[in-house]
Amino acid sequence: MPVQMQLARIIISELTESQIIFLREVEGDREFPIVIGIFEATSIDKRVKQASFQPPRPLTHDLIVNTAEALGASVDSILINELDQQTYYAQLRLKTASGELIEIDSRPSDAIAVAVTFDPPLPIYVSETVLEEAISGMP
Repeated sequence: MPVQMQLARIIISELTESQIIFLREVEGDREFPIVIGIFEATSIDKRVKQASFQPPRPLTHDLIVNTAEALGASVDSILINELDQQTYYAQLRLKTASGELIEIDSRPSDAIAVAVTFDPPLPIYVSETVLEEAISGMP
């Protein structure tokens, strides 16, 4: 059963290419980090700090939302469903007008960036297996 998580922290360092986001369990204490790129980290950070942030032109994450809506679907949630050799995998979950759930392969950072374009942000889920692996692999 997937566990609902929330974005807990974003650590941005201009000295490195790798940035870190922390996801924390909504109804619990478990937390784990995911290393992401600077572009995704700054996009997520701007949306979290300024809910009304609107770039002058659509960013890739806005494009994804706009495309789904133009096709009659809505972005429902994200699911981080796999961890393989310290690389996380996610699914962007879209719901069609008929109620069908479609899952699209995504990097977790891109999926989270899409989730935070909404106010309130869309639900972020992590499979229990991935959550256990992520926590057991932490130093």
